Amino acid sequence: MTAYSHLLATNYKTLISQYLAEDVPSFDYGGFVVGEEEQTAILYCKAEGVVAGVPFFDEVFKQLDCRVQWYCNEGDYIKPKGKQEIARVYGPARKILLGERTALNIISRCSGIALRARKIYELKKAKGFHGVIAATRKTTPGFRLIEKYGVLVGGLDTHRMDLSSMVMLKDNHIWSSGSITRAVQNARSVCGFALKIEVECQSEEEADEAIAAGADIVMLDNFSSEGLKEAAKSIKTRWAAKGNTQFLIESSGGITFETCEAYFCDDIDILSMSTVTQGVPHVDFSLKINKSQ
Repeated sequence: MTAYSHLLATNYKTLISQYLAEDVPSFDYGGFVVGEEEQTAILYCKAEGVVAGVPFFDEVFKQLDCRVQWYCNEGDYIKPKGKQEIARVYGPARKILLGERTALNIISRCSGIALRARKIYELKKAKGFHGVIAATRKTTPGFRLIEKYGVLVGGLDTHRMDLSSMVMLKDNHIWSSGSITRAVQNARSVCGFALKIEVECQSEEEADEAIAAGADIVMLDNFSSEGLKEAAKSIKTRWAAKGNTQFLIESSGGITFETCEAYFCDDIDILSMSTVTQGVPHVDFSLKINKSQ
């Protein structure tokens, strides 16, 4: 399994500190009740999931002077009959409970996203689609890093991480600029050679203008599956005759796990789907103090 934790810089530790501060802004009344006695808590997985978010879970308890021991690997697919022990947390009772809900919220959501991504990845693999399937920037404020991390663990592409990662010119950018050509030219004048420019297009004519202006990627937005296939083939054939095969075609808008198979074709390079991170059920985990100690 790829160690995606190696991607993380130190900023995620600050995020975890902020999450803990949000959850206990003043007094920890429940912690006062249980005290500092050393305890062991068992992490159970109680539903189908792909384990994801391990470094964030670990950091919660590291900041609370606790230790986590895992009995599975990040990226493992789990479908327990009842409940399955996957980790143990060792430390003072007060501190285990201080981090419990924050850690569970993180791993539950991250693992749910990883499961959704894994299912889409397996469908892509089974159907022989060779393009990229990506999430979108439709993420939860303050939680984007963890959600995008779950996408990676599940096997899909994160797409752009933020507005600084790539230039995407959507309808509002184009209307405000006056034309696709002008929007692309303005973007290139400041983003330089290092960033790709993508243009959202509603028709083949708009795609042609974007490609002629120097766009690296054209997004065919809200096309039907059959309309998309026809348009993508037409655009690639037309521009190949002119000697230009350097651009990519992305499809987006209303594509879901249930419908994405209908969009698979050789002329589409990227399918982007917001449902990788939106409306995803959480995986059910619980953390229980071990009574048998």
